[in-house]
Amino acid sequence: MYAPARSVPRPRRRRSAAIGVRRSAATGARRSPAIGTRFAAAIGALLVVVLAAGCGDGSGDGPIWQPGQGGGSTASAGPAEADQPDASGEPAEKSISLTATGDVIMGNAPSRLPANGGKGFFDDVKAALKGDLVMGNLEEPLTDDTGAGKCGPQPKNCYQFRAPPGWAAHLRSAGFQLLNQANNHGYDYGQQGYENTQSALEAHGLKHTGAPGEITVVDVKGIKVAVAGFSSYPWSNSLIDIDAAKQVITMAKGMADLVVVQVHMGAEGADRSHVKPGTEMYVGENRGDPIRFSHAVIDAGADLVIGHGPHVLRGMEFYKGRLIAYSLGNFAGGGKSLNSSGRLGWGGVLKVSLTAEGRFVGGEFTSTAMSSVGRPAIDRQDRGLGLVREVSRADFPQSGARLDGTGKISAPAGG
Repeated sequence: MYAPARSVPRPRRRRSAAIGVRRSAATGARRSPAIGTRFAAAIGALLVVVLAAGCGDGSGDGPIWQPGQGGGSTASAGPAEADQPDASGEPAEKSISLTATGDVIMGNAPSRLPANGGKGFFDDVKAALKGDLVMGNLEEPLTDDTGAGKCGPQPKNCYQFRAPPGWAAHLRSAGFQLLNQANNHGYDYGQQGYENTQSALEAHGLKHTGAPGEITVVDVKGIKVAVAGFSSYPWSNSLIDIDAAKQVITMAKGMADLVVVQVHMGAEGADRSHVKPGTEMYVGENRGDPIRFSHAVIDAGADLVIGHGPHVLRGMEFYKGRLIAYSLGNFAGGGKSLNSSGRLGWGGVLKVSLTAEGRFVGGEFTSTAMSSVGRPAIDRQDRGLGLVREVSRADFPQSGARLDGTGKISAPAGG
């Protein structure tokens, strides 16, 4: 399924660099220089051989991707609200809601784009995309053809995705506020496509994260939230180098009240719903050790870990009182970009409420499913919820999250 391996350079720093903490254009504040050059240097020192993993050809005639076939900006997310008193009459501890989805592909230009220019693509799930900070894993560049597509002129058994830059407006109207670029498709159209994606998101008031050393800080109702993206590819913070990852989290913890990790990890395929200790490999690629990585970043100060990458839902675990969602599965695969058969078509929306100290207040999981053409919708059968409940119990009998029949999430006793 993959094109020959080739080396890919890390994104260079732009004048309006994505790397580092940045302030919103709406505030008029000046963007600061990159944080922690040592992090980018450490990641750049890694020898990462990049295979053209899991991407579509964009020609309209190529095969549909079948996973497992083998072949910061500081911005206000809302006004601060006064604490409401609890039953005792004392002010309740302030909390905020963080909402997230798994992989998002709106379509594949030029010939596999949804009808009506993508208008209404997310209408069936907009009600679930609510929260004080709404995040998604953007599994494609938003760019015109840069001439640097990773599949080259003969894209057989290679998959690359892109959507028009203006389609960032659909993400904004759906409710998304921050998109992660740390995944295997972030560089499908090279460095220029990567930077074009950042510009497209910014033009529509959306934040992004995932570049080496990038920590995106968002002010959410007076609580500062730092978000950093990780993957096994050189255009992101490293999932493989645990020590470097911990350094990024330590830096983020010094900049914000809460730290959220977006991480693209784990092998792909319909049979990959279970999480086991150890490194996961996929077609020769090191896709990280999900449990070791997640525990390490929480040890370093992370408050929530949001996983994606296997293209199937995985279990949820509490570690030191912090929630780890090992994979939120496929959320959208417009233009038949993602296989929607069976559990490959199941995803979900995770909503977690945390206090400024990182204490878990509550959470819920809403099942979604892709149509045959990859459009997301609420799954009234709750198949995703059933799967997450099953694998959470099986893989983490002591520490697994408890989900009831409505999707409400609670920690296990002692979790």
